[in-house]
Amino acid sequence: MFKLTNKSVIITGGGSGIGKAMAVLFAQQGAEVHIIELNDQAAADTVSEITAAGGKATGYACDVSKQQQVIDTFAKVGKIDILINNAGIAHIGRADNTSTEDFERVFNVNVKGAYNCLYVAIPALKTNGGGVILNTASIAASVGITDRFAYSMSKGAIHAMTLSVARDYLHDNIRCNCISPARVHTPFVDGFIAKNYAGREDEIFEKLSKSQPIGRMGKPEEVAALALYLCSDEAGFITGTDYPIDGGFITLNN
Repeated sequence: MFKLTNKSVIITGGGSGIGKAMAVLFAQQGAEVHIIELNDQAAADTVSEITAAGGKATGYACDVSKQQQVIDTFAKVGKIDILINNAGIAHIGRADNTSTEDFERVFNVNVKGAYNCLYVAIPALKTNGGGVILNTASIAASVGITDRFAYSMSKGAIHAMTLSVARDYLHDNIRCNCISPARVHTPFVDGFIAKNYAGREDEIFEKLSKSQPIGRMGKPEEVAALALYLCSDEAGFITGTDYPIDGGFITLNN
């Protein structure tokens, strides 16, 4: 079950965190993985890890917010069976203290970046007879998260775009879903804590971990396992759905 043999998979933001876990797992399941990253060294490191284990992977330096770069990069990839829109950035702030520059930066990467990839990939998927699109949203698309105004906006857009794409391409054999993680323990989290809470790292890590009802943060590999299922043939009856993976945050945090 869940084999991806001979499948060509594009993963944006596949050089670190959740995207890297997806890339490694999908390669283990037989996919040819194409990692699109702004950080080309991160992409190269993940590619090296995958190929050393006997998998197939290629890295591409690309700013997903720039449509021509996306067009050129996807042309290098060629055949596409699965697109995972995972690239994204975070921002801390409320509506009245988020600058125009920061708002636009989050929008350009998180929303326009996903749109650019959809714009290019969907015609290729249609030509190929169908395929799968998976978008990384967030619990911030469904519940209020303190000081995450721009980020929440962007992930709400991802959720809505998922529904729209799923509806529009039903008859093209293209499935589109999204996943909504809560807090996941990635290098980004460690860096955020170190930068903002120097000397209190253990205390803050524990506090953030216990903000999930299950009592800990998620693991990138757990999110990757859900992504694998949704992109596999076994999930062929699933489209237009958001899957929270949140340790009970949405339904039990009251």
